[in-house]
Amino acid sequence: MAATPRFILVCGPDDFIVGRMGKALWEQLNEGITDDFGREIVNGAAGNVSEVQNAIDRFCSAVQTMPMFGDRKVVWFKDVTFLGDSITGRAEGTATALVELQKTLANVNPLQVGVLITACPVDRRKTAFKWFNEHGDVRLAGESGKKDDTGAAVMALISEEARALGVTITPDAAAFLAGRINGNSRLAVEEMNKLATYMGDEKKPISEALVTAMVPTFGEGDFFESAEAFFSGRLDWALDAMKRHFFAGHDARPLLTNLQNRNRLLLQLRVLIDAGEIGSSINQQSLDKAARTYAHHFAGDVEKSSLNVFSQNPWYLGRLAQSARLHTLKKLISYEADFLRAFTELIERPKEPEEVMREMTIRCLG
Repeated sequence: MAATPRFILVCGPDDFIVGRMGKALWEQLNEGITDDFGREIVNGAAGNVSEVQNAIDRFCSAVQTMPMFGDRKVVWFKDVTFLGDSITGRAEGTATALVELQKTLANVNPLQVGVLITACPVDRRKTAFKWFNEHGDVRLAGESGKKDDTGAAVMALISEEARALGVTITPDAAAFLAGRINGNSRLAVEEMNKLATYMGDEKKPISEALVTAMVPTFGEGDFFESAEAFFSGRLDWALDAMKRHFFAGHDARPLLTNLQNRNRLLLQLRVLIDAGEIGSSINQQSLDKAARTYAHHFAGDVEKSSLNVFSQNPWYLGRLAQSARLHTLKKLISYEADFLRAFTELIERPKEPEEVMREMTIRCLG
């Protein structure tokens, strides 16, 4: 690849993080451009092959048309959606159009035209992506650009935003915030701004307690705080979280399902910890090593599920491993029995869901 790349491609699993990095690079490319005709943004969103061809035609025209005044131009092919593993992305017409795009990019003179492409999602297995990687400057927005690394990408975004705002946040508080907002990158930025404003000139780092007090739980399916509180082993926090859960009008059964799903993973993690297969931290390498020994017990099923610990993200498992170490294997098995009892009682006492869940929590943690 030349010292000055013909183009920059920013891609990753989260469109907000990709767009955020793209915007920063766009501002850099615009430095020294005083002519408005020297800047052009082309929308790359496409829902079918016809729209793909139209977007690429407009982009190629923009790259090849120089401004009347000035000797340099910058073009942003923004929000490209046809490089992923989708029906449109796999279409033969899209592949043909991509060849045209590659020919145009191969002839770009970077001293005359600065080209920025932002795309989400991107299938990194495709030949087209490999071509981009060989001929341009590809930048992954997030940890590695893989879909399952969204949690790590949001964690990195939280840390980046904290630095930009001049505050610090503890690693546990950052992980707790990422979970509480269901890994939503936009909310990560908004909530960090809110927390930083609250901190003011305070020099202490943002703590888990402050996140609990200031940040509401987002998303119907996760109920992060209740599960986090339960498996912390702290009865007072768990009961308070349950109270907030029902005060917000949420149902008992999705919460119970969430507790069961997490407990299944903790059971598997506890077995791996006791067997010495994983240590104080979990990364992809240690998880792959354990999988080579035990993955055959899952009959080759790689579908993401709480029933298969090896289908999970290593970052998420590392977070759960902290909880797994707080509970013995026997205790985790007893929780399964208590969850089953609570499920039966919810059927028998349909008008008392909060009481049933409180009683279950006290039985488990009291």
